[in-house]
Amino acid sequence: MEELLRYFPDLSATQIERFTALGRLYPEWNEKINVISRKDIDNLYTHHILHSLAIARFITPVDGSLLIDLGTGGGFPGIPLAILWPGCRFHLIDRIGKKIRVASEIAAEIGLENVTFQHGDMGECKLKADYVVSRAVMQLDELVKIVGRNISREQRNRVPNGLVCLKGGDLAPELGRVKRPLLDIPLSDWFTEDYFKTKDLIYVEL
Repeated sequence: MEELLRYFPDLSATQIERFTALGRLYPEWNEKINVISRKDIDNLYTHHILHSLAIARFITPVDGSLLIDLGTGGGFPGIPLAILWPGCRFHLIDRIGKKIRVASEIAAEIGLENVTFQHGDMGECKLKADYVVSRAVMQLDELVKIVGRNISREQRNRVPNGLVCLKGGDLAPELGRVKRPLLDIPLSDWFTEDYFKTKDLIYVEL
């Protein structure tokens, strides 16, 4: 939790309470349904919550914005971002029902009212969002093809509507296949922890 406060010192009491609760709820749920690697659960705040919040270093959506989290798994990055931006709406999608169940139960337990959930895939989603966010779901060129029709044409944020995703490793071949202009930001520009040395934020305007 200390790392969150170091990078996000202006959290409200409610936000701190909810982020603190995640440190209890995810290990409890992970014992029942494995949504985070058991050897990685001890790194929950850095590897999952703070990693998710890297998106907030790049965009700050206005209240009323809609963000779709594709391939949310146990709720990342959607749940941390929904805590941070209570005035925005979030729709979390995953093909694996048990993971969506964990995410929805945790959201309910911490009192999040700005999130909805969908067990399925993007092709079944009819919503038009300001941004689609994701964390290492699939190859970027495939992701761009899938999410394009779900991006709203109405612009209301400083950063134009599009795809914001978190990825790691050698991204050069993957980025080279994307035929649209993109922005690649190393997370080490924002966070000092070693974990972020091989992590990037990718933005594609759509």
